[in-house]
Amino acid sequence: MTRDRAALYAYLSLIFVMLFWAGNAIVGRLMRADVPPFTLAFLRWLIAFAVVLPLSWRHLRADRAALIQGWKPILLLGVIGVGSFNGLMYLGLHFTNATNAMLFQAAVPGLVLLADRLVFAQSAPAARVAGVLLSAIGVIIVVIRADISVLAGLHLGIGDLLVLIAVALWALYTSLLRIRPQVHSLSFLAATFLIGIFCMAPMAVWEWAAGHRPHGGPGTIAAVLYVGIFPSVLSYLMFNRAVEKIGSARTGQTTSLLPLFGALIAAAVLGEKLHGYHLAGMVLILGGIAFGLAADWRRKAGERAAE
Repeated sequence: MTRDRAALYAYLSLIFVMLFWAGNAIVGRLMRADVPPFTLAFLRWLIAFAVVLPLSWRHLRADRAALIQGWKPILLLGVIGVGSFNGLMYLGLHFTNATNAMLFQAAVPGLVLLADRLVFAQSAPAARVAGVLLSAIGVIIVVIRADISVLAGLHLGIGDLLVLIAVALWALYTSLLRIRPQVHSLSFLAATFLIGIFCMAPMAVWEWAAGHRPHGGPGTIAAVLYVGIFPSVLSYLMFNRAVEKIGSARTGQTTSLLPLFGALIAAAVLGEKLHGYHLAGMVLILGGIAFGLAADWRRKAGERAAE
């Protein structure tokens, strides 16, 4: 497979990743009163691990030595991107609204560029920075519904701080994926999902001891199964592979699609209306991503011409 085709497949897979993660946010909002946040995160990774383990077993055996040797980066990535990120995001959404949370998520692409710079001394081309800013403007337009007065009504509290920390951790995870050991993708998922279980188990036990327990019927079970499979197993597998193929910065920029896809899913599932500002935001978000892609294409074309 050529590099260009691999990059195309990576971008196509990221569309599904963002759809699944947007669905995760919708499901999380719908079941806030039914499942405590850390219990939800614990069940999510327990289900994900149960799905991945039989698929990854032979790879785990083959990668045993590499996993043991590379336990430090695996532990770091598991704690940051699986355990802490999800627990803090679910907890934060219990204390803040979706508007604030989506505004903070608009910072992910820029924070990935910052992490690349601080951790790996990798600077981003001016065109990529411009593309990230353009997409961020599109996200803000969607979130504030093209009404600047919405920003004046935003109130920041403990929930916003938790979401902001979660967003920063996700950006760091995206940047640090390049240090993961050279093991099979399923082996890596199984290892990090297991770490996520151990991170969330004590917090879930604390919630149950405090009397905060899940309740509900088949709908709640279906929702938990959804977050354990689609935004977890499938999405993490495709996201991690995309970072391998196109890099952390380009992968991170697609996070700008989350609020847009969230609006589309809300329209389809919750009956919310779509407006002109959704179209304007979509144009800017996609324009920002395309701007960065065009810059990469020109750079690669120049490198090939120089060969």
